[in-house]
Amino acid sequence: MSGAMKPSRAAGMRFERIHLENWRNFTHVDVAVEPRAFLVGPNASGKSNLLDIWRFLHDLVSVGGGFAEAVRRRGGVGKIRSLAARQSPDVAVAGAISEGSTTWEYELRFSEDPHRQPILTRERVARDGSDVCVRPDGDDRDDPERLTQTFLEQINVNKEFRPIADFFRSIRYRHLVPQLVREPDRSAGKVNDPYGGDFLEQIAETPQNVRDARLRRILRVLRLAVPQLEDLQFFRDDIRGTPHLRGKYRHWRPRGAWQTEDQFSDGTLRLLGLLWAALDGSGPLLLEEPELSLDPNIVSRIPRIFSNMQAHSGRQVIVSTHSPAMLGAEGIRPGEVLLLDPGREGTSVRPASSVAQVAELLGGGANPPDAVVSSTRPAGSLQLALFRDSP
Repeated sequence: MSGAMKPSRAAGMRFERIHLENWRNFTHVDVAVEPRAFLVGPNASGKSNLLDIWRFLHDLVSVGGGFAEAVRRRGGVGKIRSLAARQSPDVAVAGAISEGSTTWEYELRFSEDPHRQPILTRERVARDGSDVCVRPDGDDRDDPERLTQTFLEQINVNKEFRPIADFFRSIRYRHLVPQLVREPDRSAGKVNDPYGGDFLEQIAETPQNVRDARLRRILRVLRLAVPQLEDLQFFRDDIRGTPHLRGKYRHWRPRGAWQTEDQFSDGTLRLLGLLWAALDGSGPLLLEEPELSLDPNIVSRIPRIFSNMQAHSGRQVIVSTHSPAMLGAEGIRPGEVLLLDPGREGTSVRPASSVAQVAELLGGGANPPDAVVSSTRPAGSLQLALFRDSP
């Protein structure tokens, strides 16, 4: 949402651990999540599906969402349940969340009824190890229709654990597509579109003082990537009142040359969107391959941007990446890198610090990105023979 929102009650909370069973690529995952986490793995290993866990939790409590809608958006239980799962077991999503000295736990297990409608088989909320809510309860058994909704999404029953609902609602996924920013009519009617269809509207809805302060901060970083950029401004056109961004570039003209967002490069728009996302909100920020279209020298600075953001807000950030430049940034620890390793029984997820191959490579003098990326390469060499002579 835009900066016009009130400060989140969930500020200062973060995921400490995530547990999954039979979720898409993953038959079983139980892994600690650092305040800054980097998801690394080969193509089709499940990085996007792992990020989608947090999007699912957000959808449970979002406006227009809820349990049934969150499952429907993903094609139903049959599409969510791992292909490697045995028979038709429950899908399980659980997380441990820290709030200062308090630790919350949320667990959701679900399956489908004979009509293929999603149905809860267990919902549990605990605070510091003591159960606050456990379902099914007696009322659920008397009225099974109740199991089509979580208590988490119902404001009339979640008072004792509403901080968890607020925290899940604060989760933000961002993967800006430059073409949608340039042509917002493609996403007409969408609100808070993670792909950037209403990105300029989100900026427009932000109070002017907040918006101007953010754009000044963003300009300072953009100048590292675009040295000739001198100014960055928001404005509305005189015809339709449509919101726009414009940048002033050094030019042979004494007063410089102005370009609007439809003339910005893909890299400029992606970096601008990433920086805005980092400044907008206090809940966990999910980013998918933010290195796209960016120079490696800029990519190597992105983890530092995350650190600066966290020093200001304490906000957790979870990123999928293929970039050695990202992973080679100063200060990244092996425990912050989660390695995805696909296998016949599903993809495993482990911190790089616990993977023997990474430790061996690091011990042999390999630099961290090479050690991590090497451990995610498929076994054997991929040989392309597009122009092989006929026998």
